[in-house]
Amino acid sequence: MSHAQTAPAVDPGDAIMPRKQAVLVFIGLMLAMLLGTLDTQIVATAMPTISGDLGGVSQFAWVSTAYLLTFSVTTPLYGKLGDLLGRKRVFVFAIVVFLIGSVLCGAAGSMTQLIVYRAVQGVGAGGLTVSIFAILGDLFSPREGARYQSYATGTFAVSSVSGPLLGGLITDHLGWRWAFYINMPVGALALFMVVSFLSLPVRRGTPRIDYAGIVALGGAVSCLVLLTNWAGSEYAWGSSIIVSLAVATLVLGVLWFGAERRAAEPVVPLRMFGSSTFNISNVVAFVGGFISIGALNYLALYLQMVTGTSSQNAGLLMLPMTAGMLLATMGTGHFMTKTGQYKWYPAASMAVSSLALYLLSTMTSSTSFAVASAFMAVLGLGAGLSQQVTVVVSQSAVELRDIGAATSTVTFTRMLGTSLGASMFGVILNNGLAEHSSKLTKGASISPEAVQRLPEAARDAYTSAYADSLSSVFLTALPLTLSGLVVALFLKKLPLRSGGGPGRGPAGPGKAEGNVPRPANSPDTSARGENPEKGTA
Repeated sequence: MSHAQTAPAVDPGDAIMPRKQAVLVFIGLMLAMLLGTLDTQIVATAMPTISGDLGGVSQFAWVSTAYLLTFSVTTPLYGKLGDLLGRKRVFVFAIVVFLIGSVLCGAAGSMTQLIVYRAVQGVGAGGLTVSIFAILGDLFSPREGARYQSYATGTFAVSSVSGPLLGGLITDHLGWRWAFYINMPVGALALFMVVSFLSLPVRRGTPRIDYAGIVALGGAVSCLVLLTNWAGSEYAWGSSIIVSLAVATLVLGVLWFGAERRAAEPVVPLRMFGSSTFNISNVVAFVGGFISIGALNYLALYLQMVTGTSSQNAGLLMLPMTAGMLLATMGTGHFMTKTGQYKWYPAASMAVSSLALYLLSTMTSSTSFAVASAFMAVLGLGAGLSQQVTVVVSQSAVELRDIGAATSTVTFTRMLGTSLGASMFGVILNNGLAEHSSKLTKGASISPEAVQRLPEAARDAYTSAYADSLSSVFLTALPLTLSGLVVALFLKKLPLRSGGGPGRGPAGPGKAEGNVPRPANSPDTSARGENPEKGTA
């Protein structure tokens, strides 16, 4: 039986939405995006207070690990479930689970409870980002959607910097439990707007769930996430636990590949990887995730440990990076919508990011705030040139029935790069600090506040050690970015798919039918307009 015959049927006519209605849905989706991205930053800021109140400092790391683990495992699944069951159902499920987890976290009475409830939150969060970008792929064609995707990416950029500041204010004035309770009004409003105004195709028939693929992929992702988070920090890279996780990841990955080849509706359709555009988008997403978020975390460390800036002021000092990201994101979204072209943005992103990493590697303890801010702005420009481009391009490169799976795959790839980048950066930093250990009177594990209270000679030793080590971090990441640049240069110069979409009405003659999925019993015309690599767009 063919894949097209096993997919649930839909009624394309149900997907047509007036533009004003689509914009209202978009606003609700942006509230949901803000909900998910702010939560991570706010909770990270509140964690020292939370661990002090609940005790169990030894379990500190598991609060974030549990969230990241369930987030990572569910991310690849949500996209395909949205393709099979309907995007609206999956979004509603994800945000409801996230809000339930938020309430439970706010009421947690111990660190163990908080870890369990953060895992529940992660299950919901895994579906938020994927569902948001996939729904945007349904509402707007890739060409028009580039502009709206850029707004979503801009929301993420703003929350990344404003989150720590907001987290500090909430913790200091309302108490740490409100770091979770604050999600309720925002989430309720987002849920109301999406449920009230979103109208997507009605999916009929019985979907064929790829249970074997889900189990194998979930296991492989779990092992991989634990490996990238533990290697070099909790356990040595050559330890038996890390080696076992690597072997388990490989074995489960092979089992997943075999399951996908046999499944009628694979959770990650292998046919997507027949598109070089889709593959290159994932490579760029991985490298972008490796650099942008990892660099963001270690820039905050530079500002606090080397310059003596407070955590809240560090967020403000990174505003140039956010400004650069917003400028590049909005600019690429505008020009992609206007021209339908995307080829040079990923390559430009890798080139500018390479320059930024080199500039950041030259920073020392005597580098001025003005110079450091300029370097951060360059990094923001590099990140903004590709962050939403990879999602838009991957959606345009695959068949309409695979938009959700493509979105979740590229999202997961970026997340994987972020996780691995944070781990690798941590190893490089620790190795660098170890070389200066004889000069560090209090050891490498010391708070920024404690460093500033040291005598001048000891303080200078710490600031120099961290500056030199962070320079190695940025310089070591440079080869990977240059490799991403080489890969991005092979991206084909093809127009983005345009026309149609629920937010625009049906496509005109000779155009692809936007993002309105075809009925399962209709002729498979995906090679004639739905995949620009296989035909005309």
